Amino acid sequence: MKQLPDSPHAHAETRAWPPISVVMPILNEERHLHEAVAMILSQRYPGEIEVVLAVGPSHDRTQEVADAIAAADRRVVVVPNPTGRTPNALNAAIGASRNAIVARVDGHAMLPDDYLRVAVETLEETGADNVGGIMAAEGITPFEQAVARAMTSKIGVGAAAFHVGGTAGPADTVYLGVFRREALNRVGGYDEHFQRAQDWEMNHRIRRTGGLVWFQPRMRVTYRPRPNVKALAKQYFHYGRWRRVVARTHEGTINLRYLAPPAAVVAMALGLIVSPFFPLALIVPGGYLLAIAAGSALTGGGMSTAAKLRLPLVYAAMHVSWGWGFLTSPRKLARPPR
Repeated sequence: MKQLPDSPHAHAETRAWPPISVVMPILNEERHLHEAVAMILSQRYPGEIEVVLAVGPSHDRTQEVADAIAAADRRVVVVPNPTGRTPNALNAAIGASRNAIVARVDGHAMLPDDYLRVAVETLEETGADNVGGIMAAEGITPFEQAVARAMTSKIGVGAAAFHVGGTAGPADTVYLGVFRREALNRVGGYDEHFQRAQDWEMNHRIRRTGGLVWFQPRMRVTYRPRPNVKALAKQYFHYGRWRRVVARTHEGTINLRYLAPPAAVVAMALGLIVSPFFPLALIVPGGYLLAIAAGSALTGGGMSTAAKLRLPLVYAAMHVSWGWGFLTSPRKLARPPR
């Protein structure tokens, strides 16, 4: 049957799609970089795609791999990031990019093949300055599977839509993000002081200057969790540490959800300290352990036994590490005045 010229499908194929610059902070990604870039360049997006790789001083062959990819495909550009830090890499890549729409993608992110198309449609439909979707954690080993379940559970990470899902709409922040360049220029890009939480911090500035950040659940990006408890604890310790730096920089951005982990750490520590003199104080840490066990039973449905047994440890590592990082965040990390 002949396609009617005014059908939605025909319009989608004949309309002008804006060119997109994909910026990627790259460090020690030798194993995954070629596949990650290929996944972007094979997107079902009718418009032009440019990829800018900001490569830090890696301990593997990442630089060689990046240079080889760029030599083989003129759509790929490589720029240096001597600091190796993520916000510096993002700003370097944004500065070297050319297009009015800028998509941030990590070096090991696995995007659905309609990711950029959905992002552009959402930007145009909502008028948002930044759109992003779900950080869809998926594990391979039993420990990673437990982390993935915790990272998609309100018990593990609270109610943030980019973790647990939800309906499309305005949001405080989103995972990764596809931006209008004019919004990035308006707020001065990523603040390079923030080694962590730089996405939340910049989205806060976008919203504070009148911009709209939009959550689109159709933009679902597969994320691989940390492989062991040490790496997980380190990750969440730094999340908590830098979230407090954000709170000191932007007053009024902390709510009860963020204060729950540090409050729990303080309460459990006090309970253990005074328990030799007041044994009933053990109710506090004991109560937390019982709550974690109950929460694990509640959220562990459908998991293998090996993964389910690791879930309480994962929840505790995330809560305690985040809380301890928040409590011990030194004032010397405070952002200097602009």
